[in-house]
Amino acid sequence: MPAVCRGNSVDSDVAHCSTPLRDQCSSDVFVDGTGVSRQGDNNSFQQFDVSLIKQNLLNHLNIRQGEKLSDPRFGCIIWDALYEPLTAQLKDAITANVTNIVNYDPRTRAAGVQVSEYESGLQIECTLMYLDYNISEQLKLQFDKSVGLS
Repeated sequence: MPAVCRGNSVDSDVAHCSTPLRDQCSSDVFVDGTGVSRQGDNNSFQQFDVSLIKQNLLNHLNIRQGEKLSDPRFGCIIWDALYEPLTAQLKDAITANVTNIVNYDPRTRAAGVQVSEYESGLQIECTLMYLDYNISEQLKLQFDKSVGLS
C-alpha cells in the first residue's frame, strides 16, 4: 500500500529515501485530523524512491530485446537464451547485457554480475548500487522458463 503523506509527516512503516515535503495539504480531506496531500495539490515530493528505481529496472529486464519498436537494441537477451546451452560465450553476453541494462539508468550501477543455471531457467546475481542514495543491495533474479521473471 502506498504511503499517505499527512502534512510533512509520512507513514512510519513505509521506507523512504527522503522525507516528502508538502507545500499544501487538502482543506477538505483529512486522516487523523491532518490534511492529506493529493494529486493536484502544490507539493515538492519527487518520486526517486529506491523501490521506484528498482521497479524501473525490473520493467526493463522484462522487455525482450527487439520488442521495443523505436529501439530494437533495448531490452534483455535472457528471454532468448533460456532454452540455449549456457556456454561461456553466452554467459559473457548475458553478463554484459545485464550490466548495460542496470547502467542504462543514471541512478544505478551494477557490480559483480554472475549468471548461473538453476532448475528451470537462469539466475542472475549482482550488487545493485543506487548512486543518489549511496545504497547497495544484492539482487537475485530468476528467469524461469515457465513462470517468467521472479
